[in-house]
Amino acid sequence: PTSAPVDLFVEDKNDNSVTIIWSQPANIGPTGLDGYVIEICKDGTEDWKAVNEELQKSSRYVIKNLTTDDRLKIRVVAVNEGGRSTPVTLPEAVLVKEVADRPKVRLPRFLRQRYVAHVGEKINLTIPFTGKPKPVVTWTKNGQPLDPKRVNIRSTERDSILFIRASEREDSGVYEMTVKVEGFEDKTSITLQIVELPGPPASVKIVDTWGFNVALEWTPPTDNGNTEITGYTIQKADKKTGDWFTVLEHYHRLNATISDLIMGNTYKFRVFSENKCGMSESAAVTKGEAKILKTGIQYKPPDYKEHDFTEAPKFTTNLSDRSTTVGYSTKLLCSVRGFPKPKVEWMKNQMIIGDDPKFRQICVQGICSLEIRKPGNFDGGVYTCRAKNDHGEAVVSCKLEVKQPANPDAEKK
Repeated sequence: PTSAPVDLFVEDKNDNSVTIIWSQPANIGPTGLDGYVIEICKDGTEDWKAVNEELQKSSRYVIKNLTTDDRLKIRVVAVNEGGRSTPVTLPEAVLVKEVADRPKVRLPRFLRQRYVAHVGEKINLTIPFTGKPKPVVTWTKNGQPLDPKRVNIRSTERDSILFIRASEREDSGVYEMTVKVEGFEDKTSITLQIVELPGPPASVKIVDTWGFNVALEWTPPTDNGNTEITGYTIQKADKKTGDWFTVLEHYHRLNATISDLIMGNTYKFRVFSENKCGMSESAAVTKGEAKILKTGIQYKPPDYKEHDFTEAPKFTTNLSDRSTTVGYSTKLLCSVRGFPKPKVEWMKNQMIIGDDPKFRQICVQGICSLEIRKPGNFDGGVYTCRAKNDHGEAVVSCKLEVKQPANPDAEKK
């Protein structure tokens, strides 16, 4: 027979199998080597039994179908025509149980700081880990169990996924993940911050008016959108026009002086809040007004009745009938006056055009235009411009004729 195999050791094991490897005998002899027999017996006995029915050719073998927590002695015998060799035996009995690897959470770099998402966004975070046997994963939020109606967790042998279909501000908090293997554990935490647009400042007021200047003060919004306020946008409006213009933006203080106002005009002011999501949808508006008086003259209210500047809408330039060709854009023009500023609507064949992208409507300083983009056969008809305010309305109309382009082929015939 050959000499004994050498270098026998355990390569791997789990709860129901042990994998062993070894090296062939140093002396094989002229008859060669037919294979190996692998034998086991329970620790404390000498009842050796072969586990392979046929000779094992390779020097690696997986002993399967074992009982968890059994202690087994394992040996390997080389076989050839001369018979069995002296066995090589593992120096110690083997415990049939998976080798426990300490669990370790591999938190991605981008989750090591606060994770910010907007209200309504989907959250899908994967946190990988290692450990054997399969770790037990648990999650908490602010130290309490997760609400399964809000948060879904899916864990595999290698990672755990935190999923929120449509995030709400109530989902903000510290989420802690614990990974356990037998007596070992590892933890990590993720801070979620769900944010949205802020509310308007709680209040704004005019605190002083002098020369061409107005001093404003305001208070922070009661709702910051769950994130810090980054600034404010301040706008002014002249009472005559009612149009708002921005005078300061991304402004960080809670008071401001608005300068270069026009003598004789009366102003209102409003303030928007800003955070990392953007500007508040509504603004805080001053209740009072600031009138810029002539320098050095004490204002005295007039004894006479103020002139009423209100006026019903009146068209100062009417629409004119037009003719155009299919595919060639055209414009209809008219002008209107009135106070307060009239609301202007365009109609085609008595039907309001509205936001139809076929048409482009512009009204600046009383000049009203309607552009018909690349008209077709059905864009002809009666077009009407209607202006309305609280004191009445006015209407002008015109006809638009859309002609077919000349056909050169028809002329040749």
